[in-house]
Parts: sequence; structure tokens; C-alpha cells
Amino acid sequence: MQTEPISKPVDDIELFHRVRSFLTREAELIDARKFDDWKELMTEDLEYKIPVRATRGENTHEDDFLDMHHVEDTKYRLEKRINRLNTEYSWSEQPPSRTRHLISNVQVGNRDADDEYTVKSNLLLYVSEGDDPDHKLLSGRRHDVVREVNGSLKLARRIIHLDNTTLPLDRISIFI
Repeated sequence: MQTEPISKPVDDIELFHRVRSFLTREAELIDARKFDDWKELMTEDLEYKIPVRATRGENTHEDDFLDMHHVEDTKYRLEKRINRLNTEYSWSEQPPSRTRHLISNVQVGNRDADDEYTVKSNLLLYVSEGDDPDHKLLSGRRHDVVREVNGSLKLARRIIHLDNTTLPLDRISIFI
């Protein structure tokens, strides 16, 4: 899948900076494990998906994203994951993983709805677990819909197209 630029980029530089700041703040909250604050940045009808990638054909760059997902969450499901991480029963995150979300190549476009914007960005995620000297890296392209709600930006939809066909993680107990 070749990544296409946003078809109708916004001309409003202030809006671009607001969206970029929103994405930076969101990454900062996840990396600081402030998940309760992070979920406040989501709309009630949130869709959050990471489809499985399949490589097709030899010596081609043609990739398909299957109808299967590594993650297919709603706000309710994310809240349940967050609630579990906030307990002593989150054994897969003992000790907690350290993450660093690096967001780049942000593009913001208009949508048909006046209060929604399409956002594409690149993601590089560094994951370190306990005292293990090895780390994990994930990269991909995020396709978001950001919505204006009562003067604040909120995440309404995120689809993450990872570059990996096989994830280098033993489990998905972190937020990508």
C-alpha cells in the first residue's frame, strides 16, 4: 500500500499546529503512562484499529491489510484495558514497559464535516521492557480522524498500518 498525501490539505497554519500539538500531547500522555488523561482525548464513538498486514507477491510493494486486526477497540474496550493496567493484576506489564512514541510527517486535511479533520502521520515506537538490553521497534502510518468537541480536539478514529507483517512483541499490552 503506497501512502497517498491528503487530498485537501488545510490552509490554516494555526489549525495544523493545534493538531500537531494534540498528537504530541497524546504521545506524551501514553509514554508517561497517564492513561486516564489519555482517554479524555477520545470521543465516545472512538474506533481504534491495527489491521494485520499481509505481503503479496514477490519483489513487489503491494501489501494488503486483512479483515483481521491485532487490535480492534472502541473507547469502552480501551477503558477496560486502561482499568486493568491500573491494577496489580496486569502481570504482562510488571514491570511496566517504557515506550517512546515519535510522531512525524503530519498532514492535516479537511473532511466533509466542519468539525472533523483527517490526519496522517508516521509513527516510530520504541519499547523497552524491564532490564532487557534488547528493545523493540515498530513503525507505521497512522490514519486518524480528529474532531472538534466543545473547543477541544478529540480522537474519533485511528487506524494504524504497521510496517511489520509479524509483530516483534510477545504481547500487545502497550498502546501503539
